[in-house]
Amino acid sequence: MILDSVCVGSYQVNCYILSTEDNRQAVIIDPGDQKDKIKNVLDKHKLKPALIINTHGHIDHIGCDDEFAVPIYAHSAEAPMLGNSGLNMSDFLNMPYSVKSPIKVLEDKSKIVLGEIELEVIHTPGHTQGGICLLLKKPVTNILFSGDTLFYENVGRTDFAGGSTANLMKSIKEKLFLLPDETVIYPGHGRSSTIGHEKRHNPFLT
Repeated sequence: MILDSVCVGSYQVNCYILSTEDNRQAVIIDPGDQKDKIKNVLDKHKLKPALIINTHGHIDHIGCDDEFAVPIYAHSAEAPMLGNSGLNMSDFLNMPYSVKSPIKVLEDKSKIVLGEIELEVIHTPGHTQGGICLLLKKPVTNILFSGDTLFYENVGRTDFAGGSTANLMKSIKEKLFLLPDETVIYPGHGRSSTIGHEKRHNPFLT
């Protein structure tokens, strides 16, 4: 399996690229900015983009959605945000942007399959109403792309429209913390972690 990442934009978003050696088609998670940096990773592995998944709809995670001419996957509660520059906060940054590419809606426990890759959606409202994490089921397990829900010894902020601290804590403790301790967390910002580490050391959750 190919799993690579690139840090993009002024908010330092982790954009992840997933593929397999045989397929050479790529899943792109949260292409927030700097399409050339993302394209360089694709070219390095000789990959062709097949689909994009947005863990949520804030501009720093969706800014390059339209640059790869592929379908966009997002939770049904989040899809309206992608097309509304007021909701996705690009208006706030004086750079209004709305996604024009076709959007395929996801729900909790939806499966996204591309060749040998299978991802399961975990709906984790809190940072936003339609925020999701992505659990890799195939070809390997114990990998979670946590978006802006859970970080290394931190959690997503909840003071934006649609945020809820109570919902965020519930999402993490009742969904993510049920995963095996050895599950590796690849977050939307910052360094990776594990579920076990966050259970023991995250000051917002211990």
